[in-house]
Amino acid sequence: DILREKLENKSTDDVEFEFEDLSKSIADEVKEKIKASLNIPRYKVLVQATIGTMKDQGVKITSRCLWDTNTDNYATASFQNEFIFAS
Repeated sequence: DILREKLENKSTDDVEFEFEDLSKSIADEVKEKIKASLNIPRYKVLVQATIGTMKDQGVKITSRCLWDTNTDNYATASFQNEFIFAS
């Protein structure tokens, strides 16, 4: 919902120079919503937001972290229109 709300009516011209601020804003809002809805004060919540333009190019994104298969988990969300993508 947050990705759609923030990006639904945006084009490349609208956000091209504000990708950094927009991705930080989205990540912060997602993190706060997770903490508020799940009431998990003792857990670390990591949010990675990526925004890019749709210019007939490929993109590869990687990350690494320490993972405990007994306690760690993840969720994903994505958004795409004809101008931009986000995950």
